[in-house]
Amino acid sequence: MRKVKLSSAYFGKEEADAVAQVLTTQVVNMGQEVKLFEEELREFFGRNDAQVTCVHSCTAALQLSVQASDISIGDEVLVPTFTFVSTFQAVRANGAVPVPCDVDLDDGFIDLNDAESRLTGKTKAIIPVLFAGCSSKIDKVYQFAKAHNLKVIEDAAHCFGDENIPNRDGIFCFSFDPIKNISCGDGGCVLTTHTEITERLKDMRLLGVIGDTERRFQGKRSWNSDVKELGWRLHMNNIAATIGRAQLAKFSEIKMLRQRNANMYLTGLASIPEIQLFPINSKTAVPHIFPIIVKNGRRDELQKYLADAGIETGIQYKPNHLLSYFDMGYALPNAEKLYSEILSLPVHPLVSEDDMVYIISNIQSFFRNT
Repeated sequence: MRKVKLSSAYFGKEEADAVAQVLTTQVVNMGQEVKLFEEELREFFGRNDAQVTCVHSCTAALQLSVQASDISIGDEVLVPTFTFVSTFQAVRANGAVPVPCDVDLDDGFIDLNDAESRLTGKTKAIIPVLFAGCSSKIDKVYQFAKAHNLKVIEDAAHCFGDENIPNRDGIFCFSFDPIKNISCGDGGCVLTTHTEITERLKDMRLLGVIGDTERRFQGKRSWNSDVKELGWRLHMNNIAATIGRAQLAKFSEIKMLRQRNANMYLTGLASIPEIQLFPINSKTAVPHIFPIIVKNGRRDELQKYLADAGIETGIQYKPNHLLSYFDMGYALPNAEKLYSEILSLPVHPLVSEDDMVYIISNIQSFFRNT
């Protein structure tokens, strides 16, 4: 029976050769490869007025961005409950309180009316999550933030390669974990036009040691330096960076394959009334996941049907307000409804056109014959 995985990295000889080359140098910690990756990412984003800081993960990117935005103990941050728990943990790691907000049913984006009802005198920021690459409402977040004097940190873990992302002046946190649009094995980065934020990020990722980034890029050590704020060991290493550089070099291929698969779903599933599609713009976005909403309480049936056909699917995500640690004692009905109906389908580059036809035909068969 055919087997189709929900998610997969897209590694090949290029990544293996790059890692082998780094190993021959015996310099595997943070150094020239990280410097080159940051420069190549900056060029990729097309923002000469912005800087890139590479770190251990997108969680680290979020955590450090919250800290660099001077959000700390007792402060509150508005976060859509429908996101991976890392978004909430990144806020909590700074001693701040992530305040769960409901989401819009059509795209999982933060419901700004609900967010407004959660505002208090302690609210300092909002973290919009660009779920499944859906970002058409982001301008409203910046308007909301300006009206309420809030800082904005974008969780763009699903959005690497989206042509619209770099056009805004903000703080963007990207993910390079094994199943994202490009991967370093594990990794992430912060893109921002705010010079003072970048300067702090580069120190904080290296335990707060002032100027350690530049010394490491020069192959030097910091023997006589200072620390002025809390820092962490959250930098990227040369092995991860060289994998990321190899991935970036073949991103046009990755983009083409992901967009092809997304377009096949958009065409093949559009006529099924029991399915609601997310408003993914596959011309500008590069889908990391492809979620659908299965109506009439049939999500679990469809998931089992596809599993029996060898097709792996996922349920992303359990709302954070339903997790014991982040329970604030109130319901968020849209997020809970979405959680009961959402199903993610395979869209990664290793899913062939034949696989796509197989998946779509099985979904069509389910609704036609059951």
